[in-house]
Amino acid sequence: MIFHNEKSDLRKRYRRERSEHAVDTPYSYLIDSKEISSAHVIASYISYGDEPNTAELNQAILAAGKKLLLPRVIETSGETGMEWVSWNGDQQYLKERGRILEPIGPAEIDHNQIDVVIVPALRVDGQGYRLGQGGGFYDRALAHITAWTIALIYPEEISGQPLPRESHDVPVHAYATYDMVVRLI
Repeated sequence: MIFHNEKSDLRKRYRRERSEHAVDTPYSYLIDSKEISSAHVIASYISYGDEPNTAELNQAILAAGKKLLLPRVIETSGETGMEWVSWNGDQQYLKERGRILEPIGPAEIDHNQIDVVIVPALRVDGQGYRLGQGGGFYDRALAHITAWTIALIYPEEISGQPLPRESHDVPVHAYATYDMVVRLI
């Protein structure tokens, strides 16, 4: 059994380590990966702080004529979750929610149309399990999506040891650093 405190302690450590080695390098090369280049609908996110920079990648997705979805946190029936909203790249269709930017507009209902989901992570292990920021939004959302998933990390964030995981954690299919893609499952 994994204790919540173990993950919380690791997140604090990994955030501190990330702040020491983060570099602002674009991940736009991913547009040429076979999974993304053949996709029609891609769910991504807008990075903040020390996260791998998604700005150029998101613009490359739009420039390639693909539909770009961004996540928005929602409250339904007392539960916090995430939904996807189409975004055209216009900053006026974003609003601040704490430290993150979220899209404004109607939610996409049919998750089966999403071909690729680009996922944030603090660490990824060799089995595709990731340690995220701690909200559980992505794991809950990915449990209902059949898309190919890829986490963005820095090279120092590849874990040689299995990360702590809980029954609701969903592994990603691949991870990318700013210079390589590693397909796992």
